[in-house]
Amino acid sequence: MKLGLIGLGNIGQHFASRLLAAGHELVVHDRSTTAQERIVARGAQGADSVQALAEQTPVVLLCLPMPAVVAEVAGQVANVQGVRLLVDLSTTGPSITKTVEALLAEKNIAMIGAPVSGGTVAAEKGTLAVMAAGPKTAFDEIEPVLRVIGKNVFYLGADPSLGQTTKIINNTLYATSMVASCEALVYGVKAGLDPQTLLDVINVSSGRSFATLERIPQCVLDRSFPVRFTTALLHKDVKMCIDEAEKLGVPMSVNPAARQYLAFAISQGDGERDNVHTIRHIEQWAGAQFGAKPE
Repeated sequence: MKLGLIGLGNIGQHFASRLLAAGHELVVHDRSTTAQERIVARGAQGADSVQALAEQTPVVLLCLPMPAVVAEVAGQVANVQGVRLLVDLSTTGPSITKTVEALLAEKNIAMIGAPVSGGTVAAEKGTLAVMAAGPKTAFDEIEPVLRVIGKNVFYLGADPSLGQTTKIINNTLYATSMVASCEALVYGVKAGLDPQTLLDVINVSSGRSFATLERIPQCVLDRSFPVRFTTALLHKDVKMCIDEAEKLGVPMSVNPAARQYLAFAISQGDGERDNVHTIRHIEQWAGAQFGAKPE
């Protein structure tokens, strides 16, 4: 299949590598020349602009950081004749997705909203969860491509915004459990518990979550804090979820506390740091540190 991919960041670069390895003909574009050249070196064809990419590929995939950027790029794609399907792998949110879908429909371009979850490690391994929604015929066409980048591919219905709704709910649950886990774990070490043992107990008990099973052991325990998903992006997703829930009249009282904590962390310079790096504020307040660098 000949595909266009716009966005070659922390997640998008792994999409590109996997699609090339699966034998797809790939045209790529990124505002970062370095990011684009890295993928071109692996066998992709580079395009100097969104328009140049869209002119060469009837199916365009987006992996972009912010909803406004998705809307801008989708508008540029819509102005190019020959594109018939746009697949948005970004976390765009339902409202912007509905706007983009209407814009594309005017040009007879089908849309699949297919945000993903699992982080950079799962993106590299091809084990992401993919939350796809849109016209069933379009999903059937693109499903083999989605299965190159994800292990668990879900079809959620004909409305492309349903995948986005699922994704922001998922990310909000992660954010709230991550902040709560950080608070509890710092309390545990200050009380005298061994960090690894505490995690081991939690992860075979009812308190476990993705934060305690994956992110905190991989990133906090050894104090490495690699950037896999920034605080700013997580805050964006949580805010979007709460805003969309309020539009539907669904009350939320717990999740806004996680949003407020992430907003505080951003104000302290953590916006481009990984979201679990925010545990440092709790540690500073408590006078205790969870984990240590290897000797």
